[in-house]
Parts: sequence; structure tokens; C-alpha cells
Amino acid sequence: MASSLTKDSVTPGTPGSEKTFFGHPRGLATLFMTEMWERFSYYGMRALLPLYLVAPGGLHLSAATATAIYSVYLSLVYLLAMPGGWFADRVLGPRRTVAVAGAVIMLGHLTLALPWSGSFYGGLGLVAIGSGLLKANISTMVGHLYDGPDDPRRDGGFTLFYVGINLGAFAAPLIIGTIGENVNWHLGFALAALGMALGLAQFLLGSRHLDARSDVVPTPLSAAEKAATLRKGLLWLAVAVVFYGVVGFSGVYTLNWLLVPITVAGLVIPVWVIARIKRDKDLDRHEQSKMTAYIWFFVAAAVFWMIYDQGGSTLSIFAESSAENSVLGWEFPVSWYQSVNPVLIMAFAPVFAWLWLALNRRGKEPSTIVKFASGLLLVGASFFLFLAPLSIADGGHKAAALWLVGIYFVQTVGELLLSPVGLSVTTKMAPAKYASQMMGVWFLAVTAGDATTGLLSIAGVDLNKTGIVTLEAVLAVIAGVAVYMYRNKVKALMGDVR
Repeated sequence: MASSLTKDSVTPGTPGSEKTFFGHPRGLATLFMTEMWERFSYYGMRALLPLYLVAPGGLHLSAATATAIYSVYLSLVYLLAMPGGWFADRVLGPRRTVAVAGAVIMLGHLTLALPWSGSFYGGLGLVAIGSGLLKANISTMVGHLYDGPDDPRRDGGFTLFYVGINLGAFAAPLIIGTIGENVNWHLGFALAALGMALGLAQFLLGSRHLDARSDVVPTPLSAAEKAATLRKGLLWLAVAVVFYGVVGFSGVYTLNWLLVPITVAGLVIPVWVIARIKRDKDLDRHEQSKMTAYIWFFVAAAVFWMIYDQGGSTLSIFAESSAENSVLGWEFPVSWYQSVNPVLIMAFAPVFAWLWLALNRRGKEPSTIVKFASGLLLVGASFFLFLAPLSIADGGHKAAALWLVGIYFVQTVGELLLSPVGLSVTTKMAPAKYASQMMGVWFLAVTAGDATTGLLSIAGVDLNKTGIVTLEAVLAVIAGVAVYMYRNKVKALMGDVR
């Protein structure tokens, strides 16, 4: 399947093969298709998740609790990307880690498909663990395909990889969402398992096209380190089992006993990880300078994802209760809104990839920091736009579907300015010692943003109210302006990275 998308190389010696994938290394086709099917499974389940949580035929929870669970789940997925990167760096290497991850994700979706409510949270946990193992490492392998940080194809390659993500994400709500909402929730989750099975098969068949660095364990654990790590892991597992066993048998357990610790960890761990890397004496002066610059990108991304990821929770729950989900009198499932962003990505990502290369040839491509500032301004503008359908709903009317489509459109343009560029700049600025782990650090920005949303929901804040939406929009705009104002300082800290 991947080979049908390749053509003869115009640049002999392209890493991975004598053929190319739209002018990029052929291994990108393997990672493109693998990520497409993995995202089909993930986004299909994610489109169903908040709706299943609030539905009378599902878990029938309140909107606030559903938003908290959704946000904490996303936070956990991205939080586990960091240990996923560590596991590849120290134990298995990126390629084998991704293979294991695919199997764990598939098992998690199969667990969600079971008709027992008791298995639901276990299934979410397995999907989160598998996604954490996969996310950082598959993106790292994309970086391995290019000739260092100065390869001009690099940003375009990550943007094409983003098309694969969104192709799967586009199809998932239309197929999995429709089956889940209209036929059976658990059958929808089973289709997500099938998608991951196809992704795993694609990866195993096409992995010969990957760069040799994807098989390398950069800093393998010694025998003593393996034993110490195992002891620590078992100790923390025992502490958790004892603690929750006591809480459960005492009769005081509520869902917040699980949600609050994960949310707090999602805020504390990102700060701790970056501080630990900054204090590492093995990093030379240039790597330290780049890490200081990277903190700016990290904070900007956290603010961006705090708002952006509410497209699957706050906006979805608003649509379910307060929007006219129809076009010319034809009603469609609420989960279909989650296909709007992916189809826009597929339409505009090639345009952005071409635009960056064209501007680069003319010496006029905006810097990474300017792209980030623009993304923040746009995600803030999307929530200012959200105020219109909120006002319509407050007046007792149903908001038109096009209002929500407009919000997703503005967020998509902001995403294309920030997210693929963020993936690329992370691989460019990563210290050699933290090759795979730095991609995990990038995903910790998503963790921090989603953890903030989860904390607000746990505290009882109604995220569908005008005041909180306005506050979030203003915060994003202020952050975007601040990033732009300090762009020259950040560029100086980045050194030779652009």
C-alpha cells in the first residue's frame, strides 16, 4: 500500500530507499500509513468518549464530570509520551517500542468494546499507555529520515506526516462515530480496535524502509540500572495498590480520588522534567541555550492546547445540547464535528508545506517563533468566535452548525502554524542525550494544557459559560503578543536553529 504512493527519486541517496514519497524518504510512507490507522482508532474512540459519558445509554454522567474525564484522559495520554520516549531511549529503541505500543492500544480498544462498565476505565488506561509509548517515538522516527536539522524538506515532511494523522482522524468519526452513536457504543469501540490492528500490520510490513537509527537504543540501561528501575516500578505499583485498596474498602472512594492526582501530576511533572533537563551538567552551553529557548515554545503550546483540545469536549457537549446539528434539514451525528478539523488539515497542510518551501527559497519564511505567536492569536480568536453561539444558546435558541464549523476552521489554521512546526523544532533543538525523550517533552505541553482544563472541570467550572470562554481567549491573545514581542531574544537563544 505504501509503495503505490512512491515514485523514482530525483535525489539519489535519499535515506531509506531509492524511491521517494512525494519527494520525501520512502520510510515516510510507512510512518504515514501507520499513524493514519492509529489515529483512526484513537480519534474514533475520542469522538465517542464525551458523548458516551453523558448519554443515558452510556455512563450518564454530568457534563462537568465528562469533561473532566475526557481532559484527564488526554492529559494522561500525553503525559505517558515522556516515559514512552525514555523506554525507547533506554530499553527497546523507537521501532520495537512502536510495535509493542500498537498491540497495547488494540487491547485497550477491545477492552472498551466489552459490555461491562467496570472494564471501561481499564480500557482507557491501556489506550493511554499504548499511545504514550507510540506518540513520541513515531515522530522521532520521522526526524530520523532527514539529513540533520538543516534539511529543507524537514518541516514539509512533518506537515505531510500530519496529513496521515488527519486522514485517519477524518474517517474515524464518520465511521466509528456513526456506528457508536446510532447502533451500539461498544461496537464503535470494537471498530477502533480493528483500525489499530491494520496500523500495526502496516508498520510491521513497511518497517524495512525506516532509517537504521530507529533500531538503535541510544543509551541502553545497564544490568544494575534495569534491576533498580524494576524495583522502583514495583514499589510505586505496590504503594498505589495499597492506597487505593484502603480508600476503596473504607467507602470514601469517588472518581476524584483518581482524577485529581493525575491532573496535579499533569501540571507538576512537565515543570519538573524541563527543570531536570536544564540542570543536566552533561549538556554543553549551546544545548543549554536551546533548552532555554524551548521553554518559550513549551509554554506557548500549553496555552494553545488548553483551548484547542476543548474542541472534542466543551464544543462537542455544547453541540449535543445547544446546536442545530443539521444541514438543509438533514441531521447528522454530533461526533461528525470531529471530522471538520481533519478535512481542513488535509486541504490546507499541503498548501502550508508548499508555502514554507517557497518562502524559504526567497529568504522570506517566517521564523518558528512568529509562527507560534500567530497560532496563539488564532486559537484565542476561535474562542472569541465561540461567544456568538453561546449568546444564541443563552437566548433559548439552537446555534447553527456553521458557527461550530467556523470555530474549527480558525483553530485549524492556528494548528497548522504551531503543531507540525513544533514537532519539527523539537527534533532540531533536542540535546543528543534526550533524543526520543524530547519529543515526549513536546507532548507534555499538551499534558499541561489538558490538565488545566481538567482541573477547572473538577473544580466545577462550567466551560460553556461566556465568562470563562472570554478569559481563555484573552489569555491566548496575551500569550501570542508576548511571544512575538520577545521573538528576537528567543531567536538568539536558538543559535543556529531556525
